[in-house]
Parts: sequence; C-alpha cells; structure tokens
Amino acid sequence: MRIAVLDDDTLQLEVIREAVSAMDHDCHTFTDGRGMLRSLRRESYDLLILDWQLPDISGLEVLRWVRENLEGQVPVLFVTNRQTETDVVEGLRAGADDFMVKPIRMNELAARINALLRRAYRRHGTGDFVIDRFRFEAASVRIFDGEVLVALKQREFDLALFLFQNLGRLLSRKHLLEAVWGVDAELSSRSLDTHVSRLRSKLRLTPDRGYRLASIYSVGYRLETVATASSTTGADTLEDE
Repeated sequence: MRIAVLDDDTLQLEVIREAVSAMDHDCHTFTDGRGMLRSLRRESYDLLILDWQLPDISGLEVLRWVRENLEGQVPVLFVTNRQTETDVVEGLRAGADDFMVKPIRMNELAARINALLRRAYRRHGTGDFVIDRFRFEAASVRIFDGEVLVALKQREFDLALFLFQNLGRLLSRKHLLEAVWGVDAELSSRSLDTHVSRLRSKLRLTPDRGYRLASIYSVGYRLETVATASSTTGADTLEDE
C-alpha cells in the first residue's frame, strides 16, 4: 500500500516512516501541509497520516481539502498531540477515520493502520478474485474472461488485478509503478503505458463490454464501468413495465 505521512517534527516523521516501512508499505513523507496538498493534486495514496499542528496550514485544513476534492474515501488517521474531546470530535466530524494521541506507540500505530486498510480495501487479498465476468487466480497467475483463459504475463496480470481491485479509482502513475513494479522510477513510465495498452486489447476493456480504462492527463489511469446498450435497454424495459 502507498501511505503519505504529514508531520513537521522530523523525528516523529522518521518513527512513523520506519513503522510503515516495516509493514512493507511504501511511505511518502511531508513536513508541511502545502507540500502534501501539491502532491495530492497529482498523486494517489491508500492512506493519509496527519499531524494537526503545522507551521503553515493545519492538518485539519488538509483533511477538509481531501474530503472536498479527492475522489473516493481515502482513509485518514490523525496522529497528534491534540487530545481533548473537542479536538477528537472536530477531527472526526471533518472526516477523519481514526485518531491517535502522541507519543507514538509502534504496535498501536501498526494495528490502527492495518484496521483502516482492511476496512477500506476489502477486495485486496492473495487468493482468487472474481469480479463480473473476470476471475483472477493468483496462485497460477491466470485470468479467465468467462470460461476463456486470457494469456497474460506476470506484470500484466499484476497490473490487471490491481486495477480491478481499485475499480473506479483514479490511480497515479507512480502509485501503479510502486504497486506493480515495486519501484519508484520514472524510467518505467513508458513500460506502464505499454502494459496498459496491452490490457485494453487482451481483456477487451471497451465500453461495449462495460469497461473503460481511461488515461487521465498528467495524473494516471482509472478503470471504470460504463453502461452498455444492452443494460440500458434492459433498464428501460423494466421501467416500461
């Protein structure tokens, strides 16, 4: 998973980074709110960990921007010195999913991160994954379109699975690279485009089959469902009855 952390205390930031990295997640750190907002405008993350008191804008302002501007409901965890009931209520009402008071307790932090990711991304797992007509078999690296086996290479399979697990979600290029290739390398961008093009063709991800694998300029890709002519006709028929 891809996790962004905001804290102006570099020592606290390093503690959280070590905890997140130890859980085998990719950790991206920020020391000011505006820096995180600039990144959020072009990058996607699976979880945000925010401090409240910052030198420029507060973590609460960052949270409100996230809830007003980002698609989906990326989970947000506050890790802060603010601990009154009023603070907790204000944070939760603004859209925070959880609230942890400093000093940081590593086991508790790991447990809260796991709980938030588990609730937000129930589709993710290591077993078989079925959605609509597609069946992914992770152990054998096979995907079936109905009863038809589609021949995919390992990277293509991994990319297809990740896109379907995040159906409808805008994923930045770096997010996809880290999730599938396990690296943060601009050199892989062209390879990503090639893999996406192959998936469109091999899995026939076209509107007439109910899917669109869209390129979002300067950001990344989104796999989304679209209404087909047959489904629209079916809906009209039901309404007429």
